[in-house]
Amino acid sequence: MEKKQEWFANESFWAQYAPVLFDAQRWAEAPTVAERVLRIIGAREGEPASGPTILDAGCGPGRIAVELASRGARVTGVDLIRPFLNAALDSAEHEGVELELVQADLREFRRPEAFDAAVSLYTSFGYCDTIEEDMQILRNLVASLKPGGWLVLEMTGREIAVRDFTEGEWFERGGFTVLTEFSVEGAWEGLRSRWILIDSDGRKVDHVFVQRLYSAVELKRLMIASGFSSVETYGDFDFSPYNEKARTMVLVARK
Repeated sequence: MEKKQEWFANESFWAQYAPVLFDAQRWAEAPTVAERVLRIIGAREGEPASGPTILDAGCGPGRIAVELASRGARVTGVDLIRPFLNAALDSAEHEGVELELVQADLREFRRPEAFDAAVSLYTSFGYCDTIEEDMQILRNLVASLKPGGWLVLEMTGREIAVRDFTEGEWFERGGFTVLTEFSVEGAWEGLRSRWILIDSDGRKVDHVFVQRLYSAVELKRLMIASGFSSVETYGDFDFSPYNEKARTMVLVARK
């Protein structure tokens, strides 16, 4: 893939992008996703004293982290984008739950054997320039998990990106007119996304970033090579098959 600007470089864009990316529908999905995650790792809900320790790797504005915490998990949310962490703190305070929030690069963040489980959701993975950097993130996640710990990783797989590809669209959301342009990087190695946000006063924010695309088999092999002992792939959080009808790509890995 062509070398790109670091995806997080334009922090003002991400601050304004949050209500577009994490709209009401995404927030409405959060309770179900949190419940599925807890079911996967075998945790019991509603018992804060004995709740699992969970790392939300790329927590964004706390959509899932807050829901996990409200169900008794002890959650550490890590993200590079300060406005996202500020929003996560606001959400946690509003819901009356505690979160540990850390501004850090997942290529560097590592807390040896500290967590029962880790999650990386809503395509929070795959924005590094190189596959080796992605592997470093996975190695850090492995190192941060206790023996037998779980990773639940959800993202857009290459198969779904090919199936659902569009060159762009425009829509109204979160108080913005949003124009998007999409193009393929290399031999379906990545998806280049251009987002233009225009507010009601006509002010415009324009940002381009690239998501690396992995097939299910490729990512499973990468996770095994990074130190996970097993990886299963599903097409949603209901454990449907990852096939032509898959809604997303969910990988469940065990240390």
